[in-house]
Amino acid sequence: MSFTNATLAVFRREFSGYFATPLAYVFIIIFLLSMGTFTFYFGGFFENGRAELDSFFGFHPWLYLFLIPAISMRLWAEERKTGTIELLLTLPISLPSAVLGKFLAAWAFAGIALLLTFPMWLTVNYLGSPDNGVILASYVGSWLMAGAYLAIGSCISALTNNQVIAFVVTVVICFLWTIAGHEIVLNFFQAWAPTVIVNTISSFSFLAHFNAITQGVIDFRDIIFFGSLIALWLFATVVAVDAKRA
Repeated sequence: MSFTNATLAVFRREFSGYFATPLAYVFIIIFLLSMGTFTFYFGGFFENGRAELDSFFGFHPWLYLFLIPAISMRLWAEERKTGTIELLLTLPISLPSAVLGKFLAAWAFAGIALLLTFPMWLTVNYLGSPDNGVILASYVGSWLMAGAYLAIGSCISALTNNQVIAFVVTVVICFLWTIAGHEIVLNFFQAWAPTVIVNTISSFSFLAHFNAITQGVIDFRDIIFFGSLIALWLFATVVAVDAKRA
């Protein structure tokens, strides 16, 4: 079986599995309710008096910290706990295609949840004349960031058969990547580290790259950042699964 066909086979298996149980529907409902609540009640949407979704996208990194690990924690940990990982790895598919297929299924599921917030885009267009280019770029940036969170979660899930541990560790690691460019973190390193180190740490921040995209400009460097991060963590997932198999 070719790499593409094997990846698609795993993708279909995993993606259909999300909707085989109420878990997917519960996640989507929680996701949509959380987005709506934070945007309209905590984000001051109506108080701003402007037809824009800045407050909506501003909460994405923080909501993803808890919602995305809830998706990724089951990717490999559940396979190990139930023993189905042995069956999966005995199929005529390569390990990289299995890792990629499972990741793409989770990423597609997260994308569907994100797309279901489309009525909010319609709402701001009904209320005023927002910059739809900025909104579209923000959606792309949000999806890329969700993919980065998922890739990290996939690797952590491959290291344990306990979904709770996978969830907690993923939250912690994603939190550190998210706040890497925050002023508090940078001030800590500026007190003793060279400027090049401080700038390097700042460049790793999810927030810095996501906020740059939400300004309406999809810079190739931001795409490379998220793409490279996804590739790196998926490679680490392959290594982790292979090590556990050995």
